[in-house]
Amino acid sequence: MSLFTSRSTAIEIMDDLQCSGEVVNQTLRELEIINRLLGGNHVTINGVRQLLKNRKTTYPITIADLGCGGGDILKLVAAWGRKNKIPLQLTGIDANSNIIDYAVKYSGDYPEINYTAVNIFSSEFTQQSHDIVLATLFTHHFTSEELIHLLRQLKTHTHTGIVINDLHRHWLAYYSIKWLTQLFSKSAMVKTDAPLSVLRGFKKQELTGILKQAGIENYTLRWRWAFRWELIINTTP
Repeated sequence: MSLFTSRSTAIEIMDDLQCSGEVVNQTLRELEIINRLLGGNHVTINGVRQLLKNRKTTYPITIADLGCGGGDILKLVAAWGRKNKIPLQLTGIDANSNIIDYAVKYSGDYPEINYTAVNIFSSEFTQQSHDIVLATLFTHHFTSEELIHLLRQLKTHTHTGIVINDLHRHWLAYYSIKWLTQLFSKSAMVKTDAPLSVLRGFKKQELTGILKQAGIENYTLRWRWAFRWELIINTTP
């Protein structure tokens, strides 16, 4: 069986919610550089743009970023909102409190962003509601069954839409990131998790199957560079 036939079930180092210290900080710094240089962040920004196209409001639009990491995406969304004069209230959510501490430390210039350490499968999270939910390089951390459960919950508590930006499982993406991180990364976590993330990524039919089982029909799914899926789900009643 090919390495790329089905999604890997191997656990990433980052999935250890007790990870802390410089190993995490170095990983977050490198991930910000990798995602910026490979152009993957624009996928999420485009999803927000599409969901808010032609929408005018004087009230802040609430956006939650699941698995927010170091807050890189939220800072980009905040900058986009300022540029387009769209009031935003942004919340970064991560189950690792050490990662939340890092994000808070480096988001001081963005008062529209707040952070909270909470598990998305907890009752505390299921009581929350937002206009838009973002998930950038986050959904591949979960099994298909977990994602079906999560999407069913999100579609009832998200008023406008969901933007998922995640990896296309492909041999070129795998060997490229493996080679690049071995050459340039100083983080053992990045060297291990980056190629494994690709193996935990998705083929198109896997995503459409998850969406069907979650009862989601109003969406667009597009392939974007570099080996990203842009999934925009409209949850407007």
